[in-house]
Amino acid sequence: MQEFNVTIRRFEEKDIPNKVKWINDVKNNKFLHYELPIEYEKTLNWYRSIKNKDTRYDAVIMYDNIEVGIIGLLNIDRMNQKAEYYITIGEEQYKGKGIAYKASKLLLKYGFNELKLNKIYLFTEVNNLGAQRLFEKLGFKKEGKLVQDLIIKDRKIDRYIYGICKGDFIC
Repeated sequence: MQEFNVTIRRFEEKDIPNKVKWINDVKNNKFLHYELPIEYEKTLNWYRSIKNKDTRYDAVIMYDNIEVGIIGLLNIDRMNQKAEYYITIGEEQYKGKGIAYKASKLLLKYGFNELKLNKIYLFTEVNNLGAQRLFEKLGFKKEGKLVQDLIIKDRKIDRYIYGICKGDFIC
C-alpha cells in the first residue's frame, strides 16, 4: 500500500465552501441528516455561532495538504467524558484509500488523550455498510439498534449506535 500523509486540522471559516460542496454532493449525503441543500450564508452563521464552543471539535481531513473531508466530535460531555463522532470524505477520488481510517485514528487519539474522554460513540443507518466496516475496523462495537429513530421526508430510519471506550482503543 502506498504511504501517504493524513492529518487533521481545526475547521476554519475558509473551509465553509468545501463543506457546502461536500454535503450537497449526492454521492456524499445519502446517509447524512442535514436539511439539504445547505447554503453558504447559513453555514457561515452556524460556524460563527459554534466556533468557540468547547462542546464540539470540528476538523478538516488533509491528504498530502489537500482538503478531502470533515471529521469531528459533537456533544462533548466533559462530566460523563464522552462525545459523538462524525466523518465525511467529501472528494470522491479520495474514498476507499484508507484516509478515513487514518483520520479517524487521529481524531480518536485526540479525543481520548487530549480531551480526556472515556467513550466516543456514533450513530449510523443500518444500511450504511461501508461506514460500519470502517467503524468496526477502528474498534467501535455495535451497542444496539434504534428502531425508527429518525423520520426524514416520511421515511422511518433505523440506526445502530456504536461506541468505543478508551481502554479498547488501540493507537
